[in-house]
Amino acid sequence: MIGTIANTIAILIGSLVGSLVKQGLKEKYQLVLYTAMGLAATGLGIHAVVINMEDSIYPVLFIGSLALGGLAGTALDIEGRFDRLVNRTKKPAPDEGAESAKDAMEAEDAPRAGSPAEGLSTAIVLFCFGTLSILGPINSALRGDETFLFTNATLDLVTSLVLASTYGPIIAVAAGVLFAWQGSIFLLAQWVSPLLTADLMAEISIVGGFLILASGLSILEIKKISVMNFLPSLLVPPLWFWIMSLLPLAN
Repeated sequence: MIGTIANTIAILIGSLVGSLVKQGLKEKYQLVLYTAMGLAATGLGIHAVVINMEDSIYPVLFIGSLALGGLAGTALDIEGRFDRLVNRTKKPAPDEGAESAKDAMEAEDAPRAGSPAEGLSTAIVLFCFGTLSILGPINSALRGDETFLFTNATLDLVTSLVLASTYGPIIAVAAGVLFAWQGSIFLLAQWVSPLLTADLMAEISIVGGFLILASGLSILEIKKISVMNFLPSLLVPPLWFWIMSLLPLAN
């Protein structure tokens, strides 16, 4: 768990520094960082899909995963619920005068980086569902090798700084999600190691790659995608493999 702890701390530090830097960054520089994050996410997503697609034993599983996961997430309104929760804490004070109203109108005309939910969902996908973040805890649990996680921590430090400079300290919440995610994988790898096959990891990585790509497209405003609503897609491959493992017993 040393690598996971290091990864979590790296995100917290990056989120803190990024939030502080944001106060001194002009809007044009924030937009540059925002665009850079979109390009990086798009590239990482494409890379993850291409690298893992050749290892897939169910070539259309990712399509079903995205469709079923997207339907489930939309039905649950995951992103909408999160947006409403965040917006509840950002209500303007009742005694704000005309000057505040004018500022609000001017803010509407300024370029917007996106909603907090979009930023947090992007962070969660980038931090949790990359190959290093998935294979790292497994290597740590089964081989005591923290190399993947230390490498991932370095990448996440930079990524969290860039994201926090755009979306603010809300990105730090992703550190807790990452700790729970990697910690769960770590424990699962110890308890049910025979189930964590290379085939399953390839399918999860493909779906994760598409979600990272979707985040990039949304950040670049090429296509608005509610990435958070697609997060349940990552649960479909494990469920499918579990169902397939039961079929021989039914015969």
